[in-house]
Amino acid sequence: MSQRDLKEAFVSNLNGTSLQEVALGSFLTPLCLISRGLLLTLYHLARGTLPLPLPLISHLLLDFCVLILPLVLSCTVLSNDLHQVILSLAFVTAGVFFYLYRINHHRSARHPQNTVSTFLQSHVQFNQLPFVTIFRVFVNVKTAISILAVDFSVFPRRYAKTETYGTGVMDFGVGAYVFANALVCPEARGKNISGSKMNHIAKQLLSVWPLVVLGMGRLVSLKMSGYHEHVTEYGVHWNFFFTLAIVRVVASVLLAVFPVSWSWVIALLISGFYQFTLETSELKAFIIHNNDREKGFLHANKEGIFSVVGYVAIYMAGVQVGLYVMQPRSNVRQWFKTLFNLFLGSFVLYTALFTCQAFVEPVSRRLANLPFFLWSVAQSMFFMSCLGMADMFLLFSKRTSGCHLVPSSWNPHKKEQDLVSDKKTGEVERHCLVQAVSRNQLLFFLLANVFTGLTNSIVDTLVCSNSFSLCVLMSYMFVNCFVISVLHHYGITVKFW
Repeated sequence: MSQRDLKEAFVSNLNGTSLQEVALGSFLTPLCLISRGLLLTLYHLARGTLPLPLPLISHLLLDFCVLILPLVLSCTVLSNDLHQVILSLAFVTAGVFFYLYRINHHRSARHPQNTVSTFLQSHVQFNQLPFVTIFRVFVNVKTAISILAVDFSVFPRRYAKTETYGTGVMDFGVGAYVFANALVCPEARGKNISGSKMNHIAKQLLSVWPLVVLGMGRLVSLKMSGYHEHVTEYGVHWNFFFTLAIVRVVASVLLAVFPVSWSWVIALLISGFYQFTLETSELKAFIIHNNDREKGFLHANKEGIFSVVGYVAIYMAGVQVGLYVMQPRSNVRQWFKTLFNLFLGSFVLYTALFTCQAFVEPVSRRLANLPFFLWSVAQSMFFMSCLGMADMFLLFSKRTSGCHLVPSSWNPHKKEQDLVSDKKTGEVERHCLVQAVSRNQLLFFLLANVFTGLTNSIVDTLVCSNSFSLCVLMSYMFVNCFVISVLHHYGITVKFW
């Protein structure tokens, strides 16, 4: 077999992992965020100042070591010990928190406003909803790690995309990416459609041209370079950029015709009708078993074309969740209720998922069937609720310690005259890796794809040792993070439209 065939076979015919392992991974990122926040708080209490010296480099190194490194290790050499990693990190985090709580106990005793009951009644302020931003950023980060790591043997095969049925970590990644885009779309943020609905639809058609161009660029570069392709993922000519573009346009049409508050109903109707069609027609057999890709465009790209239906349903569900979480709320108790409702919604969808898997069919990213829709939305909501609770934990730590300079999290409501604190907070945010990726998410995703291709053209990923694979992955992620951090440091937003 040629090198290209070997690499293609390496990512083919896989069955994924368990739902429980994917859900377990949802706890790692929140713990990393809490650890980063507590480390910055400790430094602030010891030195009385933030940001760190040489802020661009020092904050980048801190964020990379605390936020990125654990994610890389957990999906490579530590993948078999994920529960131990999470428990260890939780234990250390709890120890640091109780240390901070103890050294501030006397101050808190003198100021009753720091008690838990008053904390629940306290007000918060933010420019962007922190846990939504973090969710979108880390879906992007985990995608960037996975698209290169999957080509190395150190990356567990159970985490890679499944062939037909199953729940790989990367399968969830594509569903979560669509869900993340829907959370902050104009409709979810409550922006009114200006002008006629036809003008709005035309504007959305024009707005997706960067995705179409990127899709065409990826297609041409793959065909010209002879880069290995897993054709049962999307097809011969299709790729994820095309899926994102079509999903956005179709969803915009639906949201222009129907009220945004109907998004959940529309999502369930689309996914339910699509599953009914799969079960009662020859469509499922055509997608899975018909391998005659020479008959035309539809045969060649059947996975990519028909799976768009499932991704539209995920997008519409994401719009509804975004509409809910973007509603104005003032105090902590209201946000706790919101996070609890997200968790409850996730639980209900997981119950529906287990029922579907028992009586209909398993999850299939290739089909983007009803179980895949339920799983993608349920797991996304669960991950978001975990990130929201981490935000709450950091907010309580801020009130307890008096350090309000931890980036990418809620801040206690401050008096208008506290301009010095606002200036300091803005300075710390300027060196925050999460904010850097958030500023240029599409560019970060594009850089990851470009560097993945370059790495595969230079390195024979199939024969690399575990240690060398880790070095390559770390270097690749550090370069991505460094480029995006420099752009953020200088306030540069790269727009493609």
